[in-house]
Amino acid sequence: MFTPPPPNAAHAISPFRSLWLVVALSMGAAISLGITRFAYALLLPPMREDLGWSYTLAGAMNTVNAMGYLLGALVTPWLLRRMAPGVVLMAGAVMATVFMGLSGFFTQAQALLAQRLLAGGASALVFIAGGLLAARLGAHVPGHSGLLLGLYYGGTGWGICLSALLVPAVLAAAPAPHAWTWAWWALALACAAATAVLWRPACVLQGVAPPPASPTAFNVTPPPARVRWRALGPALMGYGLFGVGYIGYMTFVVALLREQGASAEAVTWFYALLGLAVVLSSRIWAGLLDRSRGGQALALLNGLLGVATVLPALTSAWPVMLASGLLFGGVFLSVVASTTALVRHNLPQALWASGISAFTIVFALGQIVGPTVVGFIADGPGGLPRGLVFSACALWVGALVAWRQRPL
Repeated sequence: MFTPPPPNAAHAISPFRSLWLVVALSMGAAISLGITRFAYALLLPPMREDLGWSYTLAGAMNTVNAMGYLLGALVTPWLLRRMAPGVVLMAGAVMATVFMGLSGFFTQAQALLAQRLLAGGASALVFIAGGLLAARLGAHVPGHSGLLLGLYYGGTGWGICLSALLVPAVLAAAPAPHAWTWAWWALALACAAATAVLWRPACVLQGVAPPPASPTAFNVTPPPARVRWRALGPALMGYGLFGVGYIGYMTFVVALLREQGASAEAVTWFYALLGLAVVLSSRIWAGLLDRSRGGQALALLNGLLGVATVLPALTSAWPVMLASGLLFGGVFLSVVASTTALVRHNLPQALWASGISAFTIVFALGQIVGPTVVGFIADGPGGLPRGLVFSACALWVGALVAWRQRPL
């Protein structure tokens, strides 16, 4: 149970302490995206081989995960008006841990689809509540808000790195049949450990920057005005296309590496370095996120992601594949951070929760489309490389649309 912080808790957080808090808070991003969503890319090849799945069905696993994420994003603002963000954060983390563990008990596609749906819903609660707390913390550390947001979202990279090291090792050691079930249980234990780390920042950040007119630090009051969604249209559309494009890469790039003959060690290095690049990206793009008040950051990052995504479709040369992973990892979570920064720059604080949720919803809609479409394309002529070309084109169109976004 959370205890109320002292009235001056927000002012007691120094820049140095804020860094430690946001690093611990970033375990929420590690759970919600790094493990709950992206670890599946490492499990897709053995599950597909063991269970006889098509690429369409394999992609549908991440499609229903995104559908659950969308449902979670829709309900999160309602929850945040009735509960403290820290409570929502911890509840989502616990549920995500449970659903990840349950995935190891089923081999039927329908049951696994249901687990992916439920895990997606829980991860949305974690991601939105954690992003809101990171944004509030950044508002009290002038000049470092972009870095703090980047560090929070960069926590996804720690989840990816951990998955890259954990899943292949478990697959190699686990008994047959269905060795992949043990990997799900190992990932659930990783989520449980990250949830324990989240407890401290969730408690401390309860007192940071409650919206004006909020009677206590535990409530998010209904906003006094509505968000001008039409004015944010280009950024929302560009972000939705980002969801379509990036998820195809993150779902199928490991499968493509295995098709090209990459060893288990090579896959581990590739995915771990991609995750490390995600962590480092928080510093690389912090200045851009602080300066950009329109859609320029979103456009630039979408364009770079398109380049990273198309490279594996053009060549199987290992140095190029590695460069693709490093570029992708160094950019894609900063796209997410750019939308939170845009919300913080252009909306009053009382509307931050609604703004972050809106971007999360269009993000989820894009992710619903991406995996199944890329899987369907991959089942046809041209295979996975052609599916990644589709993903790259979606990212480039998203860049062009986002460029039209102007500050409000």
